[in-house]
Amino acid sequence: MARRGHRPSQTQGNRPRLWGRHAVTAALANPERVVRKIWGTREALAALDLPPVLPVVYAEAPDLGRLVPSDAPHQGLVAEVDPLEDVWLGDLLDQGQGDQRPLVILDQVTDPHNVGAILRSAAAFDALGIITQDRHSPPESGSLARAASGALETVPWVRVVNLARALDEIGEAGFWRIGLTGHASQTLAQAMGTQRIAVVLGAEGEGMRQNTEAHCDELAKLPISGKVESINVSNAAAIALYAVAARG
Repeated sequence: MARRGHRPSQTQGNRPRLWGRHAVTAALANPERVVRKIWGTREALAALDLPPVLPVVYAEAPDLGRLVPSDAPHQGLVAEVDPLEDVWLGDLLDQGQGDQRPLVILDQVTDPHNVGAILRSAAAFDALGIITQDRHSPPESGSLARAASGALETVPWVRVVNLARALDEIGEAGFWRIGLTGHASQTLAQAMGTQRIAVVLGAEGEGMRQNTEAHCDELAKLPISGKVESINVSNAAAIALYAVAARG
């Protein structure tokens, strides 16, 4: 996984704190993640194979609770880490040449729980990676990592300055860019064909911006019933990724 250049963390203390068994063990298993310090209960730490150079602090559960947001389910483990290095779009597109893995592009999706859940679905359906706009996406955080359930460490996440320009580059790389929107006249299944697919999803509530729609090859909708107006963006991403994986 090609990564270059450290991104300054936007979390307290300049380094994200991850919590929970899946997030912490995935960070420890990722050779590209620098773990600076780990706190944990004796029981939780006993289950880990920790490098001898890693600073370890034994703590009781109430003490761990003071290191993370209120009511965060830390499961006896908290780790302080460096943010992952940047992934460049060109490197990711080069890496995916010759396969059918889909891309997920998020247009100003800012909720860390949604982005984390989308990372988890991207891992489940073997997506090539996700792409977000740098200024309108959440930083790495414990909440996001918890929702991703380890996928933050395994799914390449590209942050770009200009999403429209990135969509142009993705199209030139041979991806069929399908924007999901409720006002489309066709379903995702009708729009897919056999090409490599890049699924574009808009922000919570507002959907894709007009300029983003203009840089898609086609617009499509999910065949949801009229009983609901829309579904959560992370659910939509999971359904779309399943549809791409299941196409004949």
